[in-house]
Amino acid sequence: MLAGGAASVALAPTFEPPVLAVVFGIVVGAVFSIGLRPTRHTYVDNLMTGAALGIPLWGLISVIAIPLLFGQMPAWSAGEMRMHFPALVAWVLYGALLGLLIQGLTDTAARVWGPEAVFTIPPEEGKRIVILGGGFAGMRTAERLEKELQGINSVVVTLVSETNALLFTPMLAEVAGSSLEPSHISTPLRSSLQRTEFIRGFAMDVDLEARTVLIGSRSQTDRDTAPRTIPFDHLVFALGSVSNHFGMPNVEKLGLNFKSLSDAIRIRNRVIEMFERSDRELDPLRRRSLLTFVIAGGGFAGVELAGAMNDFAQGILADYPNLSRHDLSIVLVHSGNRILPELSESLARYAQERMEARRVKFRLNTRVADVHPGVVTLGDGEILSETLVWTAGTAPNPLLKSLPIEKDKRGAVVVDSALGLPGQPGLWALGDCAAVVDATTDRPCPPTAQFARREAEVLAKNIRAHLENRPKVRFHFDSLGALCVVGHQTACAELKMPFLDKSLRFSGLFAWLLWRGIYLSKLPGAERKIRVLMDWTVELFFPRDIVQTIDLQ
Repeated sequence: MLAGGAASVALAPTFEPPVLAVVFGIVVGAVFSIGLRPTRHTYVDNLMTGAALGIPLWGLISVIAIPLLFGQMPAWSAGEMRMHFPALVAWVLYGALLGLLIQGLTDTAARVWGPEAVFTIPPEEGKRIVILGGGFAGMRTAERLEKELQGINSVVVTLVSETNALLFTPMLAEVAGSSLEPSHISTPLRSSLQRTEFIRGFAMDVDLEARTVLIGSRSQTDRDTAPRTIPFDHLVFALGSVSNHFGMPNVEKLGLNFKSLSDAIRIRNRVIEMFERSDRELDPLRRRSLLTFVIAGGGFAGVELAGAMNDFAQGILADYPNLSRHDLSIVLVHSGNRILPELSESLARYAQERMEARRVKFRLNTRVADVHPGVVTLGDGEILSETLVWTAGTAPNPLLKSLPIEKDKRGAVVVDSALGLPGQPGLWALGDCAAVVDATTDRPCPPTAQFARREAEVLAKNIRAHLENRPKVRFHFDSLGALCVVGHQTACAELKMPFLDKSLRFSGLFAWLLWRGIYLSKLPGAERKIRVLMDWTVELFFPRDIVQTIDLQ
């Protein structure tokens, strides 16, 4: 509250009366400090996080809340948004100042009162906690366990991941669309986790009776290295999901997935390769086939990828004077009668209309049935295309199939309300590979990053509670909403307001600013935030890069 009140000096010039700035500043400061829980001495990271959060706060408070408070309707047309620009600058400055002040108060409190008291396990009762998976669920579990078990040297936390970095998947489509550099949305796990033992590899097998995990490596340089066996007292399944091709071998073989950083790089380079081949192709029919890109799946991943690929392809046409805009075609195939079933019908309709206006084509109420070189077969016809990107289905990690544990019809691990495996003490699961049910609503939790992060926080508390023989916490979380970018400076946003028992819906430029502000604030690490901001700034002044970064052969 003190930091919020002090930082509100940046807001005062844009509020009338200025006392409103102090009120909003104190409230936001209190909420921010409760949710942030900063690590000591991370001034730059908290400055960047606070500044990024200033963008959605500007939208929610200056653009929406204040007009409603005075009986006016919010205004966010292009002309009216210019009037709000001074308030945007003020909120960004307020957020940056707030982040610095909270960090300063945190460090001061630590020097005066010292670190919090921690529970200590006697050395002879030391435990080993192994986390399988380095995605949002796995990394967040390790981070929270480091805080929960701070100072408990007799407990070892081990994280096993096939990659050495956390991939920030909400920005993956921007890599495929050549808006962001691949490494800028990946955060190294080793440097992010201070006391967690990190092992790069994958779980080949789990012996539940012997309480051991067999770890192998897919790296070409390590192929002669013998698998490693590590014991565990607690095992956390955070293995995520893999693409599900529904038994279609040609789709699995010829289609491009969209799950990893290498997938996004391949898609970007595939677009460039098709343009290069089309530039020297004399047959018009063949040229159109090369420049037709089919995306299967109309959820968030498919829609955001279609929008990013369309922006990229339309933008680089200027570099290929032999090609016409009429040769280019981005086709989104979806089995439902509307895209984005996760959003309200009005926002989904808006998204489709805006994308159609930018020449994206839709094939609804049909599925991809097969694919062959040059032809994508649908349930109701064919599309001449050399490129199919598959985002239409996922399945839990295949390792789980071989384990004698309870699974649902998807193959996800069944867990109780505390995220533990029923009847299996010391075994836990969360994220995409777990069938998590909200303890309050009894509804299945969606496999999204915002749920995975909250599940990780509850799971870390419950592991400590288990060690201390205390009652465990039941998992409950109300969704904060959903955001989806559908193209250049255009997005859809649906924000949940539990205290109003309704959702606020936005679209267009304002929703796009919300998307960038919210996700930039959630991107781990100050260095990554700065790099992404620089990429976005460069994109305003220069065309998309068309240099291929990997060998497609």
